[in-house]
Amino acid sequence: MRYLKQFSIILFFSLSGEVLRQVLPFLIPASVYGMILLLIGLENHWIEEEQVQDAAEFLLQVMPITFIPAAAGLLEARDQLEQMGAVMVILIFVTTVIVMAAAGIVSQRAERGRRK
Repeated sequence: MRYLKQFSIILFFSLSGEVLRQVLPFLIPASVYGMILLLIGLENHWIEEEQVQDAAEFLLQVMPITFIPAAAGLLEARDQLEQMGAVMVILIFVTTVIVMAAAGIVSQRAERGRRK
């Protein structure tokens, strides 16, 4: 019963994100809206971490399984990827560095905010 309640809370925020995507004119995925709403709910203590923790941990454990279809799709596009090999490697490297830097900056700012 605990998992059902926790998944229901996460589903509520996910569906709220879907509604926002339909209402707002921005090209932002509904899942991003849902995660932002969940973050706002957690930060403002409208919901407590314990109310979604077990379901969130389960979803994190099974998340790698969701990448298998995407990897299979890459195998089907192998010829096109081989033609763009060097460009792809450079793009992957650059975007990885950017994401790592952004994650580091956000983490540092969040930690500073918690200390205050």
